[in-house]
Amino acid sequence: VQLQASGGGLVQAGGSLSLSCAASGRARSGYAMGWFRQAPGKDREFVAAISWSGGNTYYLDSVKGRFTISKDNAKNTVYLQLNSLIPEDTAVYYCAAGLTSDGDYIPKSAYGMDYWGKGTQVTVSS
Repeated sequence: VQLQASGGGLVQAGGSLSLSCAASGRARSGYAMGWFRQAPGKDREFVAAISWSGGNTYYLDSVKGRFTISKDNAKNTVYLQLNSLIPEDTAVYYCAAGLTSDGDYIPKSAYGMDYWGKGTQVTVSS
């Protein structure tokens, strides 16, 4: 499975961005998908994830109510809508996919992910 993320950019605090991640290739099962981010000098951290069925989502506490993850299975694409951005959201954002046969399973860490895309930079100015 190959993942291609896009949609990053520079935005002022309080603004919005939309990220997307298109998956291609064949997997031996379904896969949950998620977003992670890594700020300069910090470890990569989980941001949000969505189950294969799309029925379950999970978020980092600091982004709840501001970020929304969704997916379009027909397009094999997962989205992350980022609203009310703050400078602390500045990071390289990565999408990832975790193989699963459980349609409602949500991986909540990098250990649950099997494939990673290249990152896209999100910069929030104050």
